Amino acid sequence: MVHRFLSEQSYWARSRTRAESDRVIDASLCFGAYEGGGRQIAHARVLTDSVAFGYLGDVFVLPEWRGRGISRLLMTAVLDHPDVRDLGRLVLVTSDAQGLYAELGFVELDDAQRWMQRRSR
Repeated sequence: MVHRFLSEQSYWARSRTRAESDRVIDASLCFGAYEGGGRQIAHARVLTDSVAFGYLGDVFVLPEWRGRGISRLLMTAVLDHPDVRDLGRLVLVTSDAQGLYAELGFVELDDAQRWMQRRSR
């Protein structure tokens, strides 16, 4: 379900192969939300050293479950996790959910001019 959503419905991971999705998940601290029958309906992951830095990525709620507060519950679980809660810096990239993340304490980078990136795709 996670790979299917990311490769078919997300705007950020459409080119990711199943093998790449598996590698990303294996290297991350993963979180999910599940409906009463045990079917996964939401996902988030944190790539972290559990002390200084974390990257929050691949956060989504299946479309039919949106608007019910699931993303807020999922993010609360992520932010309360012992390997995330005391990180020196937790970052993310989003094109459409700034409001949710701002309500959870995220702010724009205050030192964005110092950040650099290297892309292969």
